[in-house]
Amino acid sequence: MRRLLLATCVLLAGPALADQRFEARLAGHAILPAATFIAPPADAPPGFAISGRFTGGPVQRNEQPESRPGSTGPAYGNRATGLSLPFRGQPLQGFSGIAPVRGQPGSWWVLTDNGFGNRANSPDALLMFHRIRPDFRTGQVEVQQTIFLSDPDRVVPFRIATEGTERRYLTGADFDLESIQPMPDGTFWIGEEFGPYLIHVDAAGRVLRVVETMLDGQPLRSPDHPALLVPANPTQPVAFRVPRSGGYEGMAASPDGSRLYAMLEKPLFREGSAEAEGRFLRILEFDAQRAAWTGRVLRYRLEPGATAIGDFNMIDDRRALVIERDDGAGDPGLACAQGQQSTAERPCFPNPARFKRVYLIDLGAVDAEGFVRKIGHIDLMAIRDPEGVARQRGDVPADAPRERFTFPFFTIENVAMVDENHIIVGNDNNLPFSADRRLTRADDNELILLHVPEFLRAR
Repeated sequence: MRRLLLATCVLLAGPALADQRFEARLAGHAILPAATFIAPPADAPPGFAISGRFTGGPVQRNEQPESRPGSTGPAYGNRATGLSLPFRGQPLQGFSGIAPVRGQPGSWWVLTDNGFGNRANSPDALLMFHRIRPDFRTGQVEVQQTIFLSDPDRVVPFRIATEGTERRYLTGADFDLESIQPMPDGTFWIGEEFGPYLIHVDAAGRVLRVVETMLDGQPLRSPDHPALLVPANPTQPVAFRVPRSGGYEGMAASPDGSRLYAMLEKPLFREGSAEAEGRFLRILEFDAQRAAWTGRVLRYRLEPGATAIGDFNMIDDRRALVIERDDGAGDPGLACAQGQQSTAERPCFPNPARFKRVYLIDLGAVDAEGFVRKIGHIDLMAIRDPEGVARQRGDVPADAPRERFTFPFFTIENVAMVDENHIIVGNDNNLPFSADRRLTRADDNELILLHVPEFLRAR
C-alpha cells in the first residue's frame, strides 16, 4: 500500500467530480441495550464501582446512585432519557470506533469513548475497548471480552487521575478515545481527541507509547491538551488549532498495518484566528512501524450540511469508508414546528437529523490541492427495508414509509466493510444524554448490516 499511496495519482485542478448515490438495503440489525454495565477490574482503586458522579458539573459531586435524571440538554429540547446518574458500575456505552478481529470473522473490536463527554465530568469513567459479536439472526450483541487501559510503566507524560496507584488505570479525565486499529503483532493503535494523541497499547491494554501530533514541524493541540493552561492574565489567549472535540474521530490503517491515516473530526482553526481554515479536514499519515509522522497530509472536503466525520476505515489498499454527518438527532418528520418547544407533554426533535452519510473515497486519487476523491455515498436516512428486518424503528411519523429505515443518531461513529457485499454501521449513544431513536428514551447501541454491493465495487 505504501507504494500505491505515495505514488498518488494527481488529478487536474478544477471542479470536484460529483459523487454518486448508491442504495443501501438493511440486511441485519443487532442491539446492545443502553443500560448495559460492567464491574470495574478487581484491582481498580476505590471509586469506580459508581460512575458519572460529576456529570452535574465538575464542582457538583453527587454520590447518590440514580438520583439525577438524564437529559438531552437544551440544544436538543431538554428531553428526559429515562436513565439517571450516577450509575452503578461502568457503562459499556458509546462505541466510537470499530475494527475487525483478525482470524475471527463476525467479531469486532469496538471502543468505548471517554465516558460522559469531557475531561471534567469523566474522572470516574474507566477507558476500555471490547471484543463483541453481533448476531444478526437474533438481534443480540455478545460482549466477549473487555480490555481496560492502564499505564503501569508510567509512559503517559502527564499526571493521570489514578497517578498514585500501582496499575494506573486510565480514565475519561486523561484521554478521549475515538478510533482503534489492531496491528499484526497483537498491539493496538488508538486515536484520541484531547491531545490529540495517538496511543499505542499492548494486548492487555497497557500503554506502550503516547505520540504527540505534529503538523509542519509544530505540535497540533486542542484546548484540552494537558500542556495548555489558563493564563494568569485574562487578556492573554491560549493558542491552539484543533477545536474541542475535533481530534482523531477516525483513523484508518493500511491492509498490512504499516501506515495509519488519522483524520481530524473538524476543520482546524487558522493560525492566530478563531475562524476555520476551510470546509475540509486534515488526514495525517503515520508510520506505525517507526511510530513517527511521515509529514504527508491529505485533505477531505466536507459536504454542505455536514459538520464532522464519525469514522474512517480502509476497504482495500486505496479506498476507504468515511461517515460524514451533521449535528442533528431524531426523525425529521417529528421536528418541532417553528416557534414550538419540546415539552414533556408534546416532545419533538428541535434539531432533527438530516445529513447522515457513508462516503467511499479514494486516497490514491488526489487533486492539485491535496483533496482525496469522493467516489460515492449511501444515505443513512433513507435505507431500504423491504423485508422488515429492522428490530426497532423508534418514534417516526404515522405516515412514514414502512420500507424506509433511518439511522437518525447525532453521533454515528462506526463503519467497516464486512465482505464484498456488506458494511457494518454503528452509533455512539452518548449515554444517557441522547434520545435520537425515541423522543423520551435513551438510545441503545445499535449495529446495522447494510447490503451495498454496487457501492463497494465503485471506483
